[in-house]
Amino acid sequence: MVSQTRDGKLAAAFVALADTLVAGYDVVDLLQTLVDTCADLLDASAAGLLLADDLGGLEVVASTSESSRLVGIMQVHSGLGPSVLCYATGKAVDVADIAALDDDWSEFRTEALAQGFLSAYAVPLRLRRSIIGTLTLFRDARGSVETEDHSVAQGLADVATIGILHERALRESDVAQQQLQYALNSRVVIEQAKGVIAQTRNVDMDEAFRLLREYSRSNSLGLRNVAELIISRQLAL
Repeated sequence: MVSQTRDGKLAAAFVALADTLVAGYDVVDLLQTLVDTCADLLDASAAGLLLADDLGGLEVVASTSESSRLVGIMQVHSGLGPSVLCYATGKAVDVADIAALDDDWSEFRTEALAQGFLSAYAVPLRLRRSIIGTLTLFRDARGSVETEDHSVAQGLADVATIGILHERALRESDVAQQQLQYALNSRVVIEQAKGVIAQTRNVDMDEAFRLLREYSRSNSLGLRNVAELIISRQLAL
């Protein structure tokens, strides 16, 4: 019964991601759906997603918690960690025991352990030979991710990548970059809105994002649109 429940959720997740291939989808919500789904289905306590900007630099675009966002930011700033290595090589990176890492990754080790993560697994967001970012699963237990979950994580990442770039990117190279840059810019606005909500409601950043996303879905508005309303003080949650 547990397997059927998981299979059903997984099928629903692929359908939801595939639906982004239609016009007018919200790429930011797509990426958030991806990390939420992976954390829920793949025995992970958190997940985070990095995307490359115009110059190839990585930025945190989606995360399931403030803890995974902070670990992602640390990797971007230091240039070291499983997510960064995954992006550079285009290959999955499995860190079964973060505490056992050598000093080359000391900054990642320290930050990840401080946030309660004991292992990590990163897969590339790829389209053919192009790598546009990484999806990383963080776990609060030591050990490698199960083999079956390797392919599931990569499959979800692949479908999401197609959603980001869309079939128009096959005809117009600038469309893909515009989609990526929109996602990167939107995340800045969303983080600002989270800060406003956290301050006005006296809640932490995770709860602030939950309130933001809940309002977005309940009112059928894009995350960025709601965030802009909050920052401009046209909306108070």
